[in-house]
Amino acid sequence: MAPITTNTFVENAAGNDDPPAPVKGLRRLMWWIVPANLGIFLIWGAVPGILLPQQIAVLFGEENKLATYSVIATIGAFAAMVAQPIAGQISDRTRSRYGRRAPWIMLGALAGALALVGLAFASSVVGLIIAWTLVQISYNFAQGPLSAVMPDRVPLKRRGTFAALSGIGLMVGAIGGQIVGSFFFHSITLGYIVFAVFAVVILGLFVAFNPDYPSTKLEREPFSFREFLSTFWVNPVKHPDFFWAFTGRLLLYTGYFAVTGLQLYLLTDYFGVESPESVIPLLGMLSLVGIIISTLVSGPLSDKVGRRKPFVFASAAVVSLAFLLPWFWQDLNAWMIMTFIAGFGFGMFQAVDQALMSEVLPSAKSFAKDLGVVNIAATLPQTLAPGVAGAIALAFGYAALFPVAIVLGILGALAVWPIKATR
Repeated sequence: MAPITTNTFVENAAGNDDPPAPVKGLRRLMWWIVPANLGIFLIWGAVPGILLPQQIAVLFGEENKLATYSVIATIGAFAAMVAQPIAGQISDRTRSRYGRRAPWIMLGALAGALALVGLAFASSVVGLIIAWTLVQISYNFAQGPLSAVMPDRVPLKRRGTFAALSGIGLMVGAIGGQIVGSFFFHSITLGYIVFAVFAVVILGLFVAFNPDYPSTKLEREPFSFREFLSTFWVNPVKHPDFFWAFTGRLLLYTGYFAVTGLQLYLLTDYFGVESPESVIPLLGMLSLVGIIISTLVSGPLSDKVGRRKPFVFASAAVVSLAFLLPWFWQDLNAWMIMTFIAGFGFGMFQAVDQALMSEVLPSAKSFAKDLGVVNIAATLPQTLAPGVAGAIALAFGYAALFPVAIVLGILGALAVWPIKATR
């Protein structure tokens, strides 16, 4: 049987079909996805988790920081929600000698670097909103096409392992960003510049060492404004698995990041830590150890047993139990224990989540667009959850965050149950 070509795959395949082999081999791609995700998610960990809230506290004072941060984070989150599916559709329709994804990965990284520099020098609420919104749009234009690499190039039987490696880059970036960001606690401008340069270099190397097939021979589809508007919609009746996968990810991510995304203010205002920058690196390491252990075990194990759902259910249970600790025990030790246990639980979910998502995509013609839609469920909580959590904390106190997060996590796991495309 002749090997499938890129043109044939794009025209006829869905997410549960095997794609053509990568140009430079699967092994190279699998290892390079770790630093590629790291380059983007270091920014998602450091900026909204450390640098931006500290910048706001310095500029506007302790009494105004929470409300100001909530507004800025919420507006930026909606920009991310709009940007990634649009970037995905543009990427799907791109015809170039470098393929459909590489041009936008690089343009997003370069534009994001400029936006981070602008954020570093912003000194008003309006300036911060504009700069942070541009950061969100730019890096989501890189992240959307990057997420399509799995269904574009990775066979079904290796997606659990690929998702685990991708998840390591993602979570090491998100948590490690807080660790590294804490080193720039008193040098915010330098921190922004360092993260901007790192992302450009790493994503540039990913594109250079993992070339894609040219997309110049793919048929050009006529532009339709109605189709463009459909960027933000996948029919839940026609594609129920996609709907349930989206809902499950949205709820699970929102629950997790509603607590962890507000860590800086929880440490200072809930636990009374006077120098949070001295504690954050240790907390980050505890979380990373838990995440890496569970991710490395869960991803390959899910490939071996051919099941994804049990890992999602176990993840929700472990994270929910972890959040009980700081809710009933208002002490820094409880937060440290919770950080490790919750990291372990969330790593289980992250290890299989991308593989599960890739298997419910409707068509290879729109992988990046559909992943852009479903990635709203990952990106939006990481940026919106701190803002929503800030509003909850303002209204009901910080302790109210924990039961809300527990309920969301359990509902997210239950949402995965009806999916039929994967077990």
